[in-house]
Amino acid sequence: MNKLNIGFAFCGSFCTFSQVLEELKEIKKEGHNIIPIMSYNAYSTDTRFGKAQYFRDKIEEICRNVIISSIADAEPIGPKKLLDVLVIEPCTGNTLAKIANGIADTPVTLAAKSHLRNARPVLIAVSTNDALAGAAKNIGSLMNYKNVYFVPYRQDDPVNKPTSIVADFSKTREALYEAYNGKQIQPVIL
Repeated sequence: MNKLNIGFAFCGSFCTFSQVLEELKEIKKEGHNIIPIMSYNAYSTDTRFGKAQYFRDKIEEICRNVIISSIADAEPIGPKKLLDVLVIEPCTGNTLAKIANGIADTPVTLAAKSHLRNARPVLIAVSTNDALAGAAKNIGSLMNYKNVYFVPYRQDDPVNKPTSIVADFSKTREALYEAYNGKQIQPVIL
């Protein structure tokens, strides 16, 4: 596999950040250049899962690049063709809705819009409590978009959170390489 320029975007599904950081480390070990991107909420919100500054420091330490955290900094991704692949992991229901409906008002959504204009792959790792409710139509819509791919996902707690879906983050690297080659990893639903 060639060494890729990978955009890796974090959205505010804070409960998954520790798992996602492990996948980020594995991708970096393979020698890829990783440009980190964070939504406004992911970049600035302290939660019971950790302080925003802690996660920003870890992400920059792993990637060895400064986080893109503004629309102005995300805008050149498309015109300068900075990325081979854009991974959005975790991708919240809010971000799914915005991408599905052409809204580009955060660093992550503008990165996706800017990157997709070059017909380059975007890989989405869903993590949302309403995936089988309000967000379902946006997931379905994005599954029909050209150059949009998904990390395989499953219900994470069907009894207590029956509409919640989370990606199997351990499949990120395999899904990334498939997306880079224009293919959706199968099965999508685990």
